[in-house]
Amino acid sequence: MRILLIGDIIGRKGREIIASILPKFKQEKKIDFCIANGENLAGGFGITPAVAKEVYVAGVDVLTGGNHIWSKKEIYQIIDKDERILRPLNYPIGVPGCGGRIYTVSNQRIGVISLCGRVFMDNLDCPFRTVRLEIERMRTETQNIIVDFHAEATSEKVAMGLYLDGLVSAVIGTHTHVQTADERVLPQGTAYITDTGMVGAKNSVIGVDSAVIIKRFLTSIPIKFEPTKTGPGIFCGVIIEISSDTPCCGTVANALSIKRVQCEV
Repeated sequence: MRILLIGDIIGRKGREIIASILPKFKQEKKIDFCIANGENLAGGFGITPAVAKEVYVAGVDVLTGGNHIWSKKEIYQIIDKDERILRPLNYPIGVPGCGGRIYTVSNQRIGVISLCGRVFMDNLDCPFRTVRLEIERMRTETQNIIVDFHAEATSEKVAMGLYLDGLVSAVIGTHTHVQTADERVLPQGTAYITDTGMVGAKNSVIGVDSAVIIKRFLTSIPIKFEPTKTGPGIFCGVIIEISSDTPCCGTVANALSIKRVQCEV
């Protein structure tokens, strides 16, 4: 199974890039399943039904979330209905939505978990303890499990990768919007990268208009962030190939490879 994991899609520019290149890219790379972080889809913050539909049409199969998942009130209309949207698993019990689901593709099942870090982030439930319970549940039904760990601190992401090595097929970092060059298959067979990067305007500050961000640094005055809408774009992600030779459920399907994708659009 070949899985494409796309970094945070930032606003209109990011959606336009996805629409323009994803269908052909999936065909050329023989992608079986596509996961994208969608918490920045709508104007740079949050998800609405309309923007979710845009990226589904282009070929995204699942949208994972993060700390901005609740930024648009429209999310409450769909979070309990649209099974293609995941919010972070480690929100407290009773919060709308779901943090992990199992999907079927090409007669195979794949579990996807959205998870949020706590270092320099909201004080959610412990991601390390929470994710282990979900993995145990999923492993009774599938050998293929992907974790999107939406976290700020590199140390927390690396720790999560090593903590889950051999328990899931991949731990993929999102949130910081800058692709890292540390992709690898860990010793027990789990694919890992600290951050997949983003899809949005290349000449920006992590997707946001650079003039706005520089003014914020110079003045320390709160200013509304606006995603950059023009100029060249960047498309970032990783392609993971998962073994189909795992003997039975209860064990994890090892990653055969992980390759970075970064191209200017």
